Amino acid sequence: MMVIRPVTRDDKQALLKLATKTGVGFTSLPNNEARLTDRIERMMATWEGDAPLHDQGYLFVLEETETGEVVGISGVEVAIGLTEAWYDFRVGTLVHASKELNVYTQMPTLFLSNDHTGYSELCTLFLDPDYRQGKNGHLLSKSRMLFMATFQDKFADKLIAEMRGVSDENGHSPFWESLGRHFFAIDFSEADYLTGIGQKAFIAELMPKHPLYVDFLTEEAKAVIAEVHENTLPARKILEGEGMRYEGYIDIFDAGPTLEAYTRDLRIVRDFETRKVVIAEHIEDTETTLLIGNESYQNYRALIGNQPCTETDIVLSAAQAKALRVSDGGHVRIAPLFAKEKRHDLA
Repeated sequence: MMVIRPVTRDDKQALLKLATKTGVGFTSLPNNEARLTDRIERMMATWEGDAPLHDQGYLFVLEETETGEVVGISGVEVAIGLTEAWYDFRVGTLVHASKELNVYTQMPTLFLSNDHTGYSELCTLFLDPDYRQGKNGHLLSKSRMLFMATFQDKFADKLIAEMRGVSDENGHSPFWESLGRHFFAIDFSEADYLTGIGQKAFIAELMPKHPLYVDFLTEEAKAVIAEVHENTLPARKILEGEGMRYEGYIDIFDAGPTLEAYTRDLRIVRDFETRKVVIAEHIEDTETTLLIGNESYQNYRALIGNQPCTETDIVLSAAQAKALRVSDGGHVRIAPLFAKEKRHDLA
């Protein structure tokens, strides 16, 4: 059985192993033990109520319960950019016009922006390639939204998710080669690694503050603006299916799109429901796949199942109830795993 749970200190080695599989362009899970240790401690402090707002964040792991193996990770930052500036490019337009010369041109531009300061962020979504099957990716991504629905007061009104931009297996980024290299004089992989371990001051020191004209970029660079890495396309589709949209902001290094939404407008946050648990020995599966999470903040658990539901109850097996850490008569939050499915099956 696959279950979502909060990260623990004992997960560090498993996460370092996952970090070796991410590849260039995945900045939020660097293969750096000290950085990962610090982040886990920050997550633990959040759950324990000891972290200030600017440090608060949550990390969840996907565990295969039969083996205890950690095969995926996903996270949420509560409020970005409150201690270090949060940078991205806003894709805009400058108009150059002269009535005398009968000239009117619209020039696409890139403006360095801190517009997302204070937003919550969906981040650090990575699933072991060996487990990219079935509904594992959907569980890993969407369980964060059910957690946010259950504890809405912990998060900002607005939410973003930065998508990994286009680069090849050798770490070559067309956007970086056409733009970033001229200002930073380092390889994309090095800049990517530095931001992943928290060394971001060089961005403010070296990135130009004036608008940049997109037409001055190479055709290869222009073609990847707001496009995602091929391995990130499924993650983008999942988030767009939940109501997140590209609104004209891109990453300053690889031009990957930033998706955003009001937290309350996410489908799962908007449509989740509560059910009382009934534990049964024999369960007949229904057609609708449900995302199911408990109501425990520090011991959060989530999984998916095709459970019979009424307007008040949900039927779970003993194994499912154990994995969710709920008992007969307890309560869980549910939402259809997929937007196109009905809100619940009535038994």
